[in-house]
Amino acid sequence: MSIEVIHTNKAPAAIGPYEQAIKANGFVYTAGQIALVPETGELVAGGVEDQARRVLDNVTAVLEAAGTSWDNAVKTTIYLNDMADFGAVNAIYEGYLGSSKPARTTVAVAGLPKAALVEVDVVALA
Repeated sequence: MSIEVIHTNKAPAAIGPYEQAIKANGFVYTAGQIALVPETGELVAGGVEDQARRVLDNVTAVLEAAGTSWDNAVKTTIYLNDMADFGAVNAIYEGYLGSSKPARTTVAVAGLPKAALVEVDVVALA
């Protein structure tokens, strides 16, 4: 099995013992991305909409660094601090997908790192 570590400065550095993404056996597995600004490592200012855009920009940068895109996404997971934000995050998420409609799970969680409101991870074809 071939495993390749994926890293880009266009997404925030990992805040723990993990990689931004791993490419293995024709797939890219991204780590969950929260709304950290890549240059500062700080949570983006604003509410859930601002955080969702930053999260999805971060995921996009990681996918591009791996040589893939949202067009090749096969599975996503969205973690929300509050399920009341589902509609707002869903509308922003849909704008990033284009014609792709990967399988998806959305769950409410008790908390996210750095008190983030939303986190997203993706599995995509490499």
